Amino acid sequence: MLKKYYSFALFFSCLIGLSQNNFTLKIELIGSGNETIKEGNAYLFDAKTNQIIKTESIVDKQLIFTSLNEGNYTLLITCEEFEEFEQKVFLNKNLTLKIELTKINFTELNEIVVKGNKKTFTNSNGNIKVDIANSIFKAIPNPIDLLSKLPGIQISGDQENISIIGRGNPLIYIDNQRVGINDLNTLSVEDIKTLEIIKNPSSKYEAEGRAVILITRKLSKKDKFETTISEVASVKKRFNNYLGINSNFKKNKTEIKTNFNYNQLNPWESAANNLEIPNDNITSNFIAESYSKRRQFILGGGLYHQINEDDYLSFNLSGKIQKDNDENTTNTFHDQNNVQNKIETLNNNDENRNFLNSFVNYNKKIKPLDINLFTGFQFSNFNQKSNSIIQNNYDNTQFDLTQNRNQKFNVDVFSGKTDLEKTFKNEMKWEVGALYLSAEAKTDFEVLDFISNNNENSNYNFKEKNISGYTQLSGKIKKINYLFGLRTENTSIKGKYANDDFLLIDKDYTNFFPKIQLDIPIDSTKTIRFNYAKSISRPNYSSTSQISIYTNPYLVYSRNINLNPTITDEISGTFQYKDKSVKLNFYRSKDPVNFAFSYDSTVNLITFNSINYTKESGIDLEFTLPFKHNIWNSTNSFNFIVNKIEDKSAVFNESKPYLYYYSNHIFELPKEFNFSITGWGLTERKEGIFKRNSLFIMNLALSKTLLKNFDCTINFNDVFRNMNFNEDLTINNIISKGIYYTDTREISLSIRYKFGKIKDSNYQERDIDQNSNRIR
Repeated sequence: MLKKYYSFALFFSCLIGLSQNNFTLKIELIGSGNETIKEGNAYLFDAKTNQIIKTESIVDKQLIFTSLNEGNYTLLITCEEFEEFEQKVFLNKNLTLKIELTKINFTELNEIVVKGNKKTFTNSNGNIKVDIANSIFKAIPNPIDLLSKLPGIQISGDQENISIIGRGNPLIYIDNQRVGINDLNTLSVEDIKTLEIIKNPSSKYEAEGRAVILITRKLSKKDKFETTISEVASVKKRFNNYLGINSNFKKNKTEIKTNFNYNQLNPWESAANNLEIPNDNITSNFIAESYSKRRQFILGGGLYHQINEDDYLSFNLSGKIQKDNDENTTNTFHDQNNVQNKIETLNNNDENRNFLNSFVNYNKKIKPLDINLFTGFQFSNFNQKSNSIIQNNYDNTQFDLTQNRNQKFNVDVFSGKTDLEKTFKNEMKWEVGALYLSAEAKTDFEVLDFISNNNENSNYNFKEKNISGYTQLSGKIKKINYLFGLRTENTSIKGKYANDDFLLIDKDYTNFFPKIQLDIPIDSTKTIRFNYAKSISRPNYSSTSQISIYTNPYLVYSRNINLNPTITDEISGTFQYKDKSVKLNFYRSKDPVNFAFSYDSTVNLITFNSINYTKESGIDLEFTLPFKHNIWNSTNSFNFIVNKIEDKSAVFNESKPYLYYYSNHIFELPKEFNFSITGWGLTERKEGIFKRNSLFIMNLALSKTLLKNFDCTINFNDVFRNMNFNEDLTINNIISKGIYYTDTREISLSIRYKFGKIKDSNYQERDIDQNSNRIR
């Protein structure tokens, strides 16, 4: 206990009151000759180092830079059909600039017009920022599909997991809100302004992240009503439809946001595996296929009130109601001791998944101490109910009723958070904060077995409490920018079956997570950055459930309630030259989580679930190479990776370097047409225990703006239908050769219509639940 309280005292012993400068730069743009100003970007550079401080997109002829220190800056504005504008700015107070942009005198030769182009991708030390609002990406139907088109981001076949090449699972923030997959699915792409992939997040972000995906939404600018209606028709193996309505209303200091989406989806998926257990003379091969009818209602609403210039109060409520009717078919060939069976399994599953998230935030500027204080409370609930009726047909005889499975899973999460931020005159910035989280999960599992007449019932309860705090200091010594951060977290976990008198899981541990970052400018175009970080990755709350999936009489997919968190140490160095960078990263992880097979001979059953492997280590050399020429914008990323996963229960083969590559090309064509080609892939991966196949994926998109308010886009994804994943491993004396087929080849038509505008909005929300991504 003494260790726990000492760690928290470490953070709050630094509370002192000194003066702070935190300024806002507001810019109002005017077109020469009253010309209409279209979309564009503004960049704010440090006048001494020429490094990009912030990037903003132009909305309704305005842009705002906030939370700026006193000092000298260079402002660069690029706007379609206007000359590039650059100006030196000294900031020692809140400042408003009115800037007139000069119209470009186009030179037309043989019907070819040469003009400036906006920048979709921005690279800073390997961190990629994407301008969604002003690019072809804004027509993608949902945020998950949007992420799948960006460099380094990988989406699992079931679209329930996001990872970044070389970085694992990222934290996801929306306007400084920590969110998870369910929250992300309630967001409209229409609301997204920019998306940034941060490879070395600071201590202010929760210790679970080796990377952060930061999504910034558009800010409204007028006291009016604005509504966007979108319709996306998508053809994969079956037809899918997405309908969305987003509305904003702002009057004086109060703003209301609402969204409603209704999706009719028909997803398909398939998996196959060849399993061998030589010690028990077993060969078991199967191929499973699933068709679903999925109905989704996504609703959200938020209220934001600006109390005064610095203080605000906000409330947000969002939810998703989903119903699935699944038809699953599995064909199995099973040979055990030369006794062979062919089994066809039918699994009709009805499932309901409901998600609710709500939070209240309050921001206060303590003017006597010149400190910014944020506090907030959040409650989230995830509820899943499923009923499965399973039948088996042995050797083409007849289908017999085998099992009836009723499963329920519910998780409630409550959290409270507070942050303090202070900036000093010498450009030093100090941040401190704390978080309290409480989670409770319950699983009701009932199986009626009509073959053995053995019925199984279990009720499992899980409770977790997490108390964390951080302190972080950043600033500049001569030309060197520094950041030192330390975060500590105490976690208590208890789990037991309702009928047991003893605890099955009883854990209590405290971890410290230091982070160090140094930026050393060589000259105005070159910078070297060094990073060290320690991070943690915890199991999802759903892993605490007892829910399992019946595949065939010999195989089930299940959860693992005994998973430990993964602890990772890493060090990296980055060299940036203008907008290009090269980064070298080394990491070592303890208790990494991957899937595995095990066999119980007493019940003759193979189980497939997640386990903790002993360790993982790797080296990643990353090149980020943007390119621009006239109407052609290109962003290219290359990762040369070698990683090694080890465990005494698995057969270790070899680890060899492999390559991840990403290349995006956007062409701005005449008459407001935009054409995009995106290709990415992986060479064959040998990672010690796992052997995985190579991939090459190509996506195409063509968009056109009609009558100013209509945006139409045609997408053709996974052109060559190559998104199939192979994975081979040998563990627990089981040889597995698996393949997962995805339904990603798609042709879709997107139409969006917008009317109305809003001005002078300060709508902000911050999610204080640092673990919401675990609710799935």
